Amino acid sequence: MTSSATPGRILVVDDEPDLRVLYELTLIREGYGVETAGCVEEAWELLQDDVFAAVISDMRLPDGTGLALLDRLEKAGRAEKVIVITAYGSPENAVKALKAGAFDYLTKPVDLKQFRLVVASAVGRPTGGRRWGDKNFLPAIAGRLGRDNTLTRMVGSSAPMCQIRALIDKVGRSMAPVLIQGESGTGKELVARAIHESGVRASQAFVAVNCGAIPEHLLEAEFFGYRKGAFTGATEDRGGFFQAAQGGTLFLDEIGDLPLLMQTKLLRVIQERAVRPIGMSTEMPIDVRILSATHRDLSQEVQAGRFRQDLFYRLNVIEIRVPPLRERREDVAELSSAILNRLSQDMGDGLNRELSATAHAALQHHPFVGNVRELENMLHRAMALSSGTTIDAADLGLAEIEPVELTLPTHDTHNVSAPASSLNTSPSTALPTDLARYLDDMEREILVRALDNHNHNRTAAGQRLGLTLRQMRYRMARLGIHLDGEAPLPEDMA
Repeated sequence: MTSSATPGRILVVDDEPDLRVLYELTLIREGYGVETAGCVEEAWELLQDDVFAAVISDMRLPDGTGLALLDRLEKAGRAEKVIVITAYGSPENAVKALKAGAFDYLTKPVDLKQFRLVVASAVGRPTGGRRWGDKNFLPAIAGRLGRDNTLTRMVGSSAPMCQIRALIDKVGRSMAPVLIQGESGTGKELVARAIHESGVRASQAFVAVNCGAIPEHLLEAEFFGYRKGAFTGATEDRGGFFQAAQGGTLFLDEIGDLPLLMQTKLLRVIQERAVRPIGMSTEMPIDVRILSATHRDLSQEVQAGRFRQDLFYRLNVIEIRVPPLRERREDVAELSSAILNRLSQDMGDGLNRELSATAHAALQHHPFVGNVRELENMLHRAMALSSGTTIDAADLGLAEIEPVELTLPTHDTHNVSAPASSLNTSPSTALPTDLARYLDDMEREILVRALDNHNHNRTAAGQRLGLTLRQMRYRMARLGIHLDGEAPLPEDMA
């Protein structure tokens, strides 16, 4: 058995002789070497003697299924990319195949143009797709792999970030649609770019589209393109986002903002793998991987009737959740250092900037409603305001908090009238065993002291600490602090 895949060798598995011949002839004309099998066991025997660039298998076989063959390959640690052929009108089987690790799927009756595109994508060949209107292919949004690898910008050693990087490595090898969910500013597009760069399409176009930023009446033209004369002002043929991403990846950011009519048209494109530009009577085949992202809960949007369930089913084959920064505070220091280095390089002044200890402490207590984007904006502004290479809490616009080692407070400070104890700042104090609780207790005590000093006036106490009233309300709600005689403030008031 060879140790690596022979370039251009394909294994076709189908129990219908006529279809095997059709697939074999099609692939031979494209320059591939082809072996065929009529069942799972026959295919497995061939796989013991050779390694193929790709395996094309029908879903239903006499002695099993294409998924059974895929499972065998996965358990054996084989490198072949598997393309599964499913019956027409069985989207659940296609989704099942992608979730099981298939590279891609085709539906019967197989369109031979699409067949050739999918196989070329699996083996890493240029698809040779028609570049209709190349000069108008929106170069400003078609990113290419180049400047620096996106994975190097995904900073963080926390458990959630390690899990995301492992998922990126896994899903990058297939064509499975990925839905990236997370709050604004968490880095969803960064995750999408990393998936693109981890797969066989890394050298092809990455087209990022903000679905919420396009006027509704322009959506169809922007997505699918148009032909000269299709409407007033259409003076030349123009490709849309799908044509711009041909052979590469189309990233649909804020997919939850698409209106229902456009959702219907997008679903058809995904199912048929073809687009019809405005003014054309025929469809154009496309070879595009779809990645999408949203800050909304799409399952709730489906229940509310604002998002099509069948489109959600198609897009949510694999889900990646990007956590907010407040859920991975252990990454703040590493993120800050990486951002400062990148911003300093962009400025080109050769200065090595760093945060002071008080700035680090202040950042650990900041709520980061805007997540990583907010952190980057804060550091960018601080670099402009600071006079030296050390950035302090004041440069960040945050209240200064002394970085001290503390024992966990033993008294209850949930009520503002509780007496504030003095903090133990002895250098020999043992490290806390629960850092999150320790930080919450320290923050709670500081807030209580500030409120006591300003007669329980939240606005004045917040100004003393460099916080807005909204930030004060958020922190008091999160820490369970309420003024005497009033009910606890609900957290959603923040």
